[in-house]
Amino acid sequence: MRFFATCAKGTEGALRRELSDLRLPAVTGGRGGVSFEGRLEHALRACLWSRTAMRVLLELGRFPAASAEALYAGTRSLDWSTWLTTRTTLAVESTVTSSAITHSQFAALKVKDAVVDALREKLGARPDVDPKDPDVRIVLHLSRDEAALSLDLAGEPLHRRGYRAAMTVAPLKETLAAAVLALGRVPAGLPFVDPMCGSGTLAIEQALAARRMAPGLSRAFGFQRWPGYRGAVQAAWDRMKEQARALALPRAPAPIVARDRNAKALDAARRNAAAAGVGLDVIVEEGDARRMEPRWPEGTLCTNPPYGERLGRPQADGGEARDGGKRRGRERQEGAGGRLQLQGLYRGLGETFRRFHGWHAVILSGNPLLEREMGMKPEISHRLWNGPIEARLLRYRIP
Repeated sequence: MRFFATCAKGTEGALRRELSDLRLPAVTGGRGGVSFEGRLEHALRACLWSRTAMRVLLELGRFPAASAEALYAGTRSLDWSTWLTTRTTLAVESTVTSSAITHSQFAALKVKDAVVDALREKLGARPDVDPKDPDVRIVLHLSRDEAALSLDLAGEPLHRRGYRAAMTVAPLKETLAAAVLALGRVPAGLPFVDPMCGSGTLAIEQALAARRMAPGLSRAFGFQRWPGYRGAVQAAWDRMKEQARALALPRAPAPIVARDRNAKALDAARRNAAAAGVGLDVIVEEGDARRMEPRWPEGTLCTNPPYGERLGRPQADGGEARDGGKRRGRERQEGAGGRLQLQGLYRGLGETFRRFHGWHAVILSGNPLLEREMGMKPEISHRLWNGPIEARLLRYRIP
């Protein structure tokens, strides 16, 4: 079988190393993810252990699809009865790029029609469609008039670990946080401090990795609802989970601190850490990032500071401004104020971090201003994407 694990753009290298460490066969890096081959059990291992993958897809077939008729015929030619029954609900999602078919919903509809028609012909009845909570999620990727059809093993995306008990504004996805730790080469055996922790995602992912806790251990997966799950697949999955539980360490080997000055963020971090099973490993404390002092001789400062989208954004007036020139002037003034505020924050972080002699700092930066204000040269500057935002993974060695 051929599989493809998707990830955030720019984190493919971290995912490739991760899947290679899991000893999956034929791991090959690609754009937007990493492919591998093997048995279904290999894909289950990726679902259980991957910290940076967003989805794991089982490829069923590829074929030319320069027209709606070709897409329908190619889809219908596949043996869907292996994966669905008349009682299995399904949904189809699609992405379309650089193809004669330009509408993704239309493409998804043609695939759905072909699947249910093929099953009706073979089984005498058709399955139902459930776009919100299907048993089997079919994924179509149509690019340059070639269709690739896959099944999504994860169901819910893999960043949904199951511990997000409380949210803050713009939380960092768990998979991207894990990629930051991997790309930033954050060690498990040294102290870890996030001085602007928000809902605690970086600290929690550090604790999970440090304790060797499988990120998929406490959640459900789409493949568990497939008709062929009962039996050998379920037995293999149960064995994997038992082995994962046995590998987990009882406590993190070094202190992990999640710090913030916002009380609501700290409450969210505490609740999320407890839900993740690492409540005793993550020290949650209140304080200004710019007033920190080192408590250990070495360690890692790791954080995702504000990018500035909200700090300098003009607020709504509640009505139409009569003088457009005055409004634009006010917006420029507010934007300039936000930039100065951000400069001060970044400069203060740089001054604080330089007090941590012998440490490393790993920062996910969504604003080029940060690198200019830090006052240090990064030893790693890696481009990646936080959703639609181009960001930089910066790693500094503090002399």
